[in-house]
Amino acid sequence: TLNFLPEAHMVLINASDILGSYEEAWDRLRAVYGEATLPRTVNMISGPSRTADIEQTLVRGAHGPRRLHVLILG
Repeated sequence: TLNFLPEAHMVLINASDILGSYEEAWDRLRAVYGEATLPRTVNMISGPSRTADIEQTLVRGAHGPRRLHVLILG
């Protein structure tokens, strides 16, 4: 998906769409898509990825954007 390609990822989200837990997010997805038609892939991104797999050197943004900017509307 496109969210793994850019250096920076910008998100615009309505305040009413921010939920308190993964369980609430899954409930919302089921309500919108229905149990049988959930998307095959759902990416829940909470910030830049990081890894220290190679020589124990910390690398940020290894599997996605290095920076995440979230603008909350309304």
